[in-house]
Amino acid sequence: MSIALEERLAATLARLIMDPSAPPARHIAVGAASPIPAAACWLVKLMGHPVRLSLLHKRSGNPFTEGTRELFDLTGQGRIDLFFLGGGQIDGQANLNLVGTGDWPGKAVRFPGSFGSAFMYFMTPRTILFREEHSPRVLVEKVDNISAPGVSPPGVFRRGTAQALVTGKCVFRFHPDRARFSLESLHPGETVETVREATGFDFDVPASVPTTPDPTEAELALLRGAVKAEMVETYPEFCTRVWGHDAAAA
Repeated sequence: MSIALEERLAATLARLIMDPSAPPARHIAVGAASPIPAAACWLVKLMGHPVRLSLLHKRSGNPFTEGTRELFDLTGQGRIDLFFLGGGQIDGQANLNLVGTGDWPGKAVRFPGSFGSAFMYFMTPRTILFREEHSPRVLVEKVDNISAPGVSPPGVFRRGTAQALVTGKCVFRFHPDRARFSLESLHPGETVETVREATGFDFDVPASVPTTPDPTEAELALLRGAVKAEMVETYPEFCTRVWGHDAAAA
């Protein structure tokens, strides 16, 4: 069985979660419609790392009896260490647009809405940006509307910024001191040129860019077994698409 892109991305996100150079991720929250980040979090936990997972859309066993209100309370208290965010548009300064395209209020193309993204971006020590689609319409030079800023002026309190941006083509590392991304790794089959062609913003490229590692055999076994079993109730369509027709019956 070949490695699915979703499996590669989940393993990549798991490695970023466990990045020893970053602050520890003891409590991770995963928002709506995020099966690949959820798979990454389950992979980390099932590999034996002592992390607490708060999955907002888990159909049973959801820790929040009052929904995102409790998530925001925990985050404001500094009790959420890592969160995942995406955007209809993401630019080279890690600004997110979840409102829409065109002049304010972004009526040309409407996105789902920013909801608590700005609060989570400011108050969570680590944010991993994730967007599977890697195209110039998503990764833009400058977002049309900023619903969550990537960096803030001096004197503005925020606990953290983006750690990285993971897409279907590559991994970018974010440097908040320069408000700029650098290319960290290329998924198999991609080159610096193919990534540049698909990216609307400029980014730094080191002298040598490694290939994003394949998931290990142990990681694949967990993803296709125990992780799938944890996720199938909440994400049955995703599990069936990635792991086969019998996933929903597992």
